[in-house]
Amino acid sequence: MRILRFVPALFVFVFVLLLLVPLNLTQMASLVVWPFSKKLFRAINRGVCATFFGGLNILMEKIAGVEVIFSGDTLPSRENAFVISNHQAMADIPAIIALATRSSRAGDIKWFVKDPIKYVPGIGWGMLFLDCIYVKRNWMADKARVLKTFENLRVHRTPFWLVSFLEGTRITPEKLKRSQAFGAKAGLPLLTHVMLPRTKGFEATMEGLGEHKQAVYDVTIGYEGRPPGIGQLLLGSVPRVHVHARRYAVAELPKDNAGRAAWALARWVEKEARMAHFKTNGKFPAS
Repeated sequence: MRILRFVPALFVFVFVLLLLVPLNLTQMASLVVWPFSKKLFRAINRGVCATFFGGLNILMEKIAGVEVIFSGDTLPSRENAFVISNHQAMADIPAIIALATRSSRAGDIKWFVKDPIKYVPGIGWGMLFLDCIYVKRNWMADKARVLKTFENLRVHRTPFWLVSFLEGTRITPEKLKRSQAFGAKAGLPLLTHVMLPRTKGFEATMEGLGEHKQAVYDVTIGYEGRPPGIGQLLLGSVPRVHVHARRYAVAELPKDNAGRAAWALARWVEKEARMAHFKTNGKFPAS
């Protein structure tokens, strides 16, 4: 009977595989139209993205029965946005997909992802077609490629939700201690539920996207208990995920880098208070 324990995991694997294979083949076929119509190429891959992420959301919410509890602002369905979030686990990814699906924007999600991911069969290869931004965490090494992607988004007027986990990595006790030590030396606030944001990336993204963005969405994700792995979430081992979103119009944000850095830090101080409220009450505040 032990083998029965692996049936749900096998189902998830087959479900994802059946999604990925035809979609990757569609992406490969879309290369044929690239020399003639980059607009059509991007439209095809937007459809691929919407289908895959939409499928994952169906798997999580409808099949696995995970309840996603949204709070905060209602996000519009037609708006280019820079999405910033705390990062506790890989399960944060389907949580953000659920938020995007709610606003009919699953096909427009683009991620900052670690460079080695592009070598992962299926998902990594597929993201190469979606204007996702692969980074090595070395700005001098990443700068030219990142700025080129920003330029492509602007020039081709590509719709997007560009997602960045501003802390740069998933939170762990060891990483939190390092973040706190850095903050203490720099005279920054002490955070215990989130890590300090890496504001250089925020500044560069705000500058690089130029006027081709209308808002910044500040997302906070919370789990009841220990943050799960992505497999646990898709298997329904987690009953609920909490996603809080705040929308800020770009016109309201500072235009200089120092002001942007201070603005991002202020959001993380708010996020700290929001997470503290969540830990105490089991839910985020309504606003």
